[in-house]
Amino acid sequence: MTPPGADHNQERPAEPKDYKASKDELLEFYRQMLLIRRFEERAGQLYGLGLIGGFCHLYIGQEAVAVGIQSALTPGKDSVITGYRDHGHMLAYGIDPKIIMAELTGREAGISRGKGGSMHMFSVEHKFYGGHGIVGAQVSLGAGLGFAHKYSQDGGVCVAYFGDGAANQGQVYESFNMAELWKLPIIFVIENNQYAMGTSVARSSAEDQLYRRGESFRIPGIQVDGMDVLAVRGATEAALEWVQGGKGPILLEMKTYRYRGHSMSDPAKYRSREEVQAMRENSDPIEGAKKYLEAAGVAEADLKAIDQEIKKIVSEAADFAETSPQPEAAELYTDVLVERY
Repeated sequence: MTPPGADHNQERPAEPKDYKASKDELLEFYRQMLLIRRFEERAGQLYGLGLIGGFCHLYIGQEAVAVGIQSALTPGKDSVITGYRDHGHMLAYGIDPKIIMAELTGREAGISRGKGGSMHMFSVEHKFYGGHGIVGAQVSLGAGLGFAHKYSQDGGVCVAYFGDGAANQGQVYESFNMAELWKLPIIFVIENNQYAMGTSVARSSAEDQLYRRGESFRIPGIQVDGMDVLAVRGATEAALEWVQGGKGPILLEMKTYRYRGHSMSDPAKYRSREEVQAMRENSDPIEGAKKYLEAAGVAEADLKAIDQEIKKIVSEAADFAETSPQPEAAELYTDVLVERY
C-alpha cells in the first residue's frame, strides 16, 4: 500500500522564469538562430543539387532550442551529444559554418574529414560527441559522458538531446535509471517537434506529456516553450542549478516544431499545410526574437543588416565546401582504432 502523501518527486527544481536578456544578448540569440535558419535553407538547396549525399535532417523551426540551451553552457567544460538532426547544435556551439558545410558535402576539410556527413558530425575539441544515426543511442552515450564528468570531478554537465520518437526507445529508460542511481550531472532534453518520423506524439505515445517520462525514476521534468529562446534559456539555467547542485539528472521537454519533413526525402503528407503555416505565423522563434528586439529599440534596418551578414557567411561556407577537395582514399583507414600508450 502506498503511504499517504508519498511522492517520488517531493523535491523539484524551482519553476523556471524567462531569461532576462540584455539587448546585446538578444541580438546574439537572434543572429545565431538566423545563422541556423539560413544555413539549413542553403543545405536544403545543396541537397537538391546532389552535393549532399545520404540523409539530411534540417533544423528549421527548432532554432530556439539549440541556441537557448547552448548559450547557457560553458564551452570546453560541458559536453553535448545529440541525434542525427545535428547541424543546428554545432552552429549554436560556435563551430565554424565552413567546416560544418564541408562535412555535409563530404569534403576533406569537414569536421569529421568528410566521413560523417550530415548525421555523424563530431568534435572532441568542442566536447561535441555527435551526431548519431541510431535512434536513442546517444542517450546511453550521454549517460556515459555524465559519468565521465562525475568521475573526473571536472564540474562539467552533459546535455543529451533526443526527439519525441526516441523517447519511446527502451535504452532511454535504462539510461534514466542509471543516471538517477548514480546522480549523474546530465540534462536530458527531449526535442518534441510533434511528429517523430511521421507519426504524431498523440498516436505513438501513451503518455504524451513527455516531461513526465522520468517520474518513475525520480527524475523531475519541466515542459518548456521550445519556440521561445528566452523561455529555453531560463529553463536551462534552472536545470543547470539542479544538476550542478549534485541532485542528479533532470529532464527538459522542449515543445517545438519542425517546418520541413523528417528528412529531405520526406514529403510530410501526414500534416496539413495550414498547420505548418499557422506555426510559422504564430510561433516562429526568429520572429519572436525579432519582436523582443523591436521592443528593446532595435531598428528594422539593423536587423536587415544582420540578415545580410548571415547570408554572406552562409554563402562563403557553401563556396568553401564546394571548392574543397574530396578526402584521399587513405582516409578510410584513419580514426578506426585509438592507440593507448
